Amino acid sequence: MKSPENINRILIAVEDSPYSDQAIQYGVMLAKKLGSKIALVHADDIPVSTPYIADPLLSETPLMIPEIMEIQEEASKNLFKRIHEQYGSDVEIANYIRVGRAQDEILAVADDIKADLIILGTHGRTGLDHFISGSVSESVARKAKCPVLIIPKPGV
Repeated sequence: MKSPENINRILIAVEDSPYSDQAIQYGVMLAKKLGSKIALVHADDIPVSTPYIADPLLSETPLMIPEIMEIQEEASKNLFKRIHEQYGSDVEIANYIRVGRAQDEILAVADDIKADLIILGTHGRTGLDHFISGSVSESVARKAKCPVLIIPKPGV
């Protein structure tokens, strides 16, 4: 494991949430202090395997899976744009949009870029909610090849 002085590449897992916003703030602060580069990764789940989603009783137009994926990609690009507008002048930032299970995609990007540190926020779910939804941060922390900084939910 690298020493803290040699953290050159920080991977921050992002989504459009307050949990992610805190992780970004920590990541940017660390990158500025350490002179590191930042890579952002946003993973979209694979859309459900139905040919369309609509309610014919409400006269809704069906959305095909490719259209859903385009909407997800556009939302990811807008998220990255907002982050770059807020922090892009402070540090060098690269973007990665992936489709798949978040923990798998975060770890894959971390390997691809040879991340020295992974930062992500946590929703702080417990009990049955944690059992049902799992924990992306917990899975990443267990399987990562580099240190992982997990930022707790706001107000904890």
